[in-house]
Parts: sequence; structure tokens; C-alpha cells
Amino acid sequence: MSELYIGTLSGTSVDGIDAALVRFSPQPELIATHCAPFPPALRETVLSLCRPGENEIDRLGQADVLIGQAMAQAVQALLAKTTFTAGDIRAIGSHGQTIRHRPKHTPAFTLQIGDPNVIASLTGIPVVADFRRKDLALGGQGAPLVPAFHDAVFRSAQSDRVIVNIGGIANLTALPGGSSTLLGFDTGPGNTLLDGWCRQTTGETMDRDGQLAAQGTVRPALLKALLQDPYFHALPPKSTGPEYFSLAWLQAHLDATGGGSAEDIQATLVTLTARTIADAIKKITAVRRPEIFICGGGAHNPQLRAALAAELADCTIQKTDALGIAADWVEAMAFAWLARQRWQAQPGNCPVVTGAARAAVLGGLWLPN
Repeated sequence: MSELYIGTLSGTSVDGIDAALVRFSPQPELIATHCAPFPPALRETVLSLCRPGENEIDRLGQADVLIGQAMAQAVQALLAKTTFTAGDIRAIGSHGQTIRHRPKHTPAFTLQIGDPNVIASLTGIPVVADFRRKDLALGGQGAPLVPAFHDAVFRSAQSDRVIVNIGGIANLTALPGGSSTLLGFDTGPGNTLLDGWCRQTTGETMDRDGQLAAQGTVRPALLKALLQDPYFHALPPKSTGPEYFSLAWLQAHLDATGGGSAEDIQATLVTLTARTIADAIKKITAVRRPEIFICGGGAHNPQLRAALAAELADCTIQKTDALGIAADWVEAMAFAWLARQRWQAQPGNCPVVTGAARAAVLGGLWLPN
């Protein structure tokens, strides 16, 4: 029997809430999508909460409810595009909005907000949420979680593949052909520094079509300094977030290397994202000249795609659209899949990816009644 689930999330770029309606029969089929831009004031609140500041508990509590309301509205708008009603949906998989991800702290913790009680009450649909903390409780990183979904829908028996998700943080999943081997980890910054630097220097929320970077020239001394960060040389399992690769992190390197024009720094950051993704792929011994498929917001940046192609000249690089899933909707579909895994009491994590002691059912269940 086919089943309908909805996946929702807001990524580390905080540019909007994605909601995807997915039919499983049992393979996933994308039925409808909706993207709701973040209300500007709420977006600024979220961005400020991602950095230590004053009055955090009150601001966090209010944002938790407001994001829950916004996610419920996104689900309602999604359903309004279809002939389906709330009663047709088995569950919503809500990732929420990450505020902190500290897998290396003692004790390790991660925090996503967007109250699932609010979502369930407003939509009338059961909600699965809080996907990451069970993995951390088992000694894992709690991230990345999408490799399990990538493995389920993108693996090929004939060819080595690498799926690269370029959101605020970039992560990859290596899928060797003809093997059950799986590897995945965060490679480092994806769009987070590109968006942050563009916002700081131009007031725009993103470098649309890579226009700012296209006007600049890579600064070798700055790039070399950025690439020396220990994270890039650490072995997996590993995960990170925008609280680590922040504008303060960038500014410290700018102060040490003399900085440069806004355009040159943006061009350097594009190369940083491309180089760290490419270096990570080249280090994976289980794949040789893999087919590379990219997804996430970074898939639409022509400067970033060109830089990645230059770094991986021996590999073919396409969007995941070529595999039947639009690049913009892979992650939202992944959280619909994770909700289904929870509903069926099936594991959602990959211990070889996160470092958890064992596979586990992820997420809690919030009922609307």
C-alpha cells in the first residue's frame, strides 16, 4: 500500500522552509512541494540565536513557537496545492531549525527548534521530530543524517557515486558500486560563508548566480590559511555547523592575511567550498572517478559548480535531477523518509557515518490529539 508523508526543514542558510509531500510505494515519489520564505524578523532572530548573545532563553523560547507556526503554515500551504487533506497524511517529518550543533563538546549536544506540539496541533497531523539527539546519546555526531536516504534511493550496482549536498554546510555520501560500503560526513562550509559574507558586504541574503564572486580573484594567501583549519584534515566521522565556520572565523583569517576586496574574498570562499569538497572525495579510497551528483542550494551557483568541475576534472558532475529527484528537494524528502522509518520502527541513522554505537530508531512522535 502506498503511504503519504511530508518532510519539512529549514537549513543552516535560514532562507526558507521547505515542505515536500512524498508518496512511498515503497520507493519515494515527490508529489508536491512548497517553499515558504522566512519572515525577515524571524530570520534575523534565528541568525542571532546561532551566535552566543544576551537573553537567549526568552528569544529561543519564542522562536521555537514561531518556527513551529511557520512550519505548520508551510504544510497547510503545501496541502492546499493538492487534493489531499490532513487525514491522508501518515506523518510529518520535521527537522526544525538548527541553533547549535556541538558534537565535540563534553557532553556533546545538538539543538533544533520548531515546536512539534505546535505543528501537530495546527495541522492535525502526527509529527516526528528531534531526529538527531538519539544518535548523540549513542556516542554519534548526530549528523549527517541524509546518507541513509541517499543510500536507499541513489545507489547504483554498476557505478561508484558520490552525492554532495551543498546547503549551509556541505556533506557527502560515497556509494561504491556493487558494494554495501557507505561513507558520509560534513566536508565543511557550503553556502554559509558565501551567504554571510554577501549579506555583510552587500546587504543581499545570497550571492545570486555567483555574481559577486564572478567579479573577484582568488587570494592565494587567504585560501591557504583557510585550508589549514584542523577540521578539513580530521578523519570521519565528523560534522560541523555555521557556529564553527562563522564570519568571526573568517574575520580572524582576514585580519591575519590582510583581507581584500569583497569580490576577491567571495571568490576565495567559492574556491574554499569547492576545494574542501573535492579534497574529501579524492581521499575516499572506496570510490574511483565516481559519478558526482549535487543537490542543495549550492547546486544553483554557477561559479561554485564551475569551481567544483575544475577541481574534479576527471569526474562527471550533474544535479540529482538526473537521478529523478530535483536538487532542491532531496533533503525535505529525506526527512519524510526518516519520518516513515520512525513510524515503522526502523533505524534512521548510519553508525558508520555518525559514529554511533549502533543503528537506532530516530525521532519522537507528537500526536495531534
